[in-house]
Amino acid sequence: MKTTLYYFTGTGNTLAVVRKVASLLGDTDLVPIASLMNEEAIAAPDGRIGICCPVYDMGIPVMARSFLTRLSIPTDSYVFGLLTLGGTGASALKMIDHGVQSRNGRGINAGFMVKMPGNFPPLSVPPTGAKQQSILAKAEVDCTRIADDIRNNREKRPGIAPLSSLLQLLLYNPFAKNVHRSGERFTVSAACTSCGTCAAVCPSLNIRIDGGKPVYADRCELCCACLNYCPVQAINLNMMFGTEGRGRYHHPAVTPADLRTQKELLHE
Repeated sequence: MKTTLYYFTGTGNTLAVVRKVASLLGDTDLVPIASLMNEEAIAAPDGRIGICCPVYDMGIPVMARSFLTRLSIPTDSYVFGLLTLGGTGASALKMIDHGVQSRNGRGINAGFMVKMPGNFPPLSVPPTGAKQQSILAKAEVDCTRIADDIRNNREKRPGIAPLSSLLQLLLYNPFAKNVHRSGERFTVSAACTSCGTCAAVCPSLNIRIDGGKPVYADRCELCCACLNYCPVQAINLNMMFGTEGRGRYHHPAVTPADLRTQKELLHE
């Protein structure tokens, strides 16, 4: 049975996971959600359907939530959510479930989560060295287990997550309401080399290079790809504990060229 994995990625964690799962399943198409953001209606093909994204404030990226309002899924498809996260966020699976239910009259058959290195320096310093490698190694094992569940169409409906759901109630709506203006919180230092990496990796086409410096518009998803992929750490984010001296992280196997592909598909 063919599998289609719709994914949103910022710093590469989700892309790395869907690549691994796809390699284990075989006969799998990877479709970046960013490439579909201008489509008014999206018809999923027959077969298994996966909605894959990171957890943001106990929910899912706003672009992914919008995508679900436009995604029509065949009634007999095996549908699952696949989340990457640095901490907790089981309530985000319920958000995917509700999104699929609202559009299609049925929820998801299964929900999966893969723990990955954290990539939001304003909240916590990303892990490095042996700790980072340990998290990535366990993720590989988790992907193998998840691929087996998907291959066998196992039913693993999202369960109740009281604490995560409470945190989502407190955090997600303010996040979703204000996230597109988050570009106002990014600053660029004199260390900027005008390389354009930030604009290349942005999944929402929110950054343009003007006068050799990045300029942010009002479509930010707060994925922090620009922050974490800047080769000289010239970009900082004025939020929570800030980002100066707090390290950076992107998945070591995902390059700016990999992320640029999302926009190339969008322009085709």
